[in-house]
Amino acid sequence: MDKGQTYEVKDLKLAEQGMMSIALAEKRMPIMNIIKERFAKEKPFKNLTIGLALHVTKETAVLVRTLKAGGAKIAITGCNPLSTQDDVAAALAKEVSVYAYKGETKQDYYRYLNLVLDAEPQLTIDDGADLVSLIHTKRKELIPNLIAGSEETTTGIIRLRAMEKDNALKYPIIAVNDNKTKHLLDNYYGTGQSTLDGILRATNILFAGKKFVVCGYGPCGKGVSLRAKGMGASVVVCEVDAFRALQASLDGFEVMPIKEAAKIGDIFVTVTGDKHVIRVEHIKSMKDGAVLANSGHFDVEIDVEGLNKIAKPKRIRWQLDEYDIEGKKIYLCGEGRLVNLAAAEGHPSEVMATSFAGQALAMEYAVKNKLEKRVITLPEKIDNEIAELQLKAMGIRKDTLTKEQEKYMNSWEEGT
Repeated sequence: MDKGQTYEVKDLKLAEQGMMSIALAEKRMPIMNIIKERFAKEKPFKNLTIGLALHVTKETAVLVRTLKAGGAKIAITGCNPLSTQDDVAAALAKEVSVYAYKGETKQDYYRYLNLVLDAEPQLTIDDGADLVSLIHTKRKELIPNLIAGSEETTTGIIRLRAMEKDNALKYPIIAVNDNKTKHLLDNYYGTGQSTLDGILRATNILFAGKKFVVCGYGPCGKGVSLRAKGMGASVVVCEVDAFRALQASLDGFEVMPIKEAAKIGDIFVTVTGDKHVIRVEHIKSMKDGAVLANSGHFDVEIDVEGLNKIAKPKRIRWQLDEYDIEGKKIYLCGEGRLVNLAAAEGHPSEVMATSFAGQALAMEYAVKNKLEKRVITLPEKIDNEIAELQLKAMGIRKDTLTKEQEKYMNSWEEGT
């Protein structure tokens, strides 16, 4: 471990590789460069510190550089013990304060969150709401100086809305996850592709012909289901929401309770944001050779703790543990943590471009507007601006309304 006054990373010698990885991400995220150039001129974050708890990946590094160009002082750590890319962390150590390594202990994980908060940020960017939670429970002295924060993921938004409901939220949080350019792109296309990528890297299993069980049919579950179907799997969806269960059925997937799906599935993926979706009772009824993976933010969707009580894990290959349960072999990917980052590299850069454009513009919106102490959705105008920028970057042109069409869309008088 390499340590300094402003960093704690696995190995600084990895920095050169990290720089090349970040450069590759920048090449695939042109809209971030557009925002970065404007921020460099306008300096919206001059004299401000931004504390981040995000997956320390090459794409996140592009966001960090964009915010830094806007005048911000940056302190960043990871938001999941297995999601840091060590080469990227080493590269960032030469540019900002960074505390992260892949495989963090629980003690280091929370120590690093506190080191970020020791920088006394006025703005926060979170993925999973651990940073916000820590501020509200053990670092309350920071609240008076906090302008706002933003949240990246569905799991975090669930926690934050619960805080808002309990009147516990003490500073404004922008729900970047609620942007169309986030949850309808990142969650759907990003999670769909990267989840399968993680399972493949961990297992090298053939999807074609397998019963692929997806727990949860929100934007993430829809993306995973579509990609699994595209690779020849027979998809089964487990869902508690009536409308989403109906959607899954109309999309051509089998729908059934997890208790029934557990008996027939070959591969299982949880993407719900909830706890103990797959429990020990379900695992015991699974077939020999079943593969379990989670793509939700926290490692609670599969009851890993309960699983470890009935059998000991045996590491048989990169991020794949084997359990012997009553004579059957059950395989767990990435220790039950989000498989797309534990066993792969996370979402493609092209997808993260729109998500992190949302984060960058959310920070700018926060410093330019007086916000209420609640969970806030960015104005649609900003969301549409991100989509326009991405279309331009992709070289795609769209139609525009004529004056007659605009008038018609804003009128109620013209009928049949």
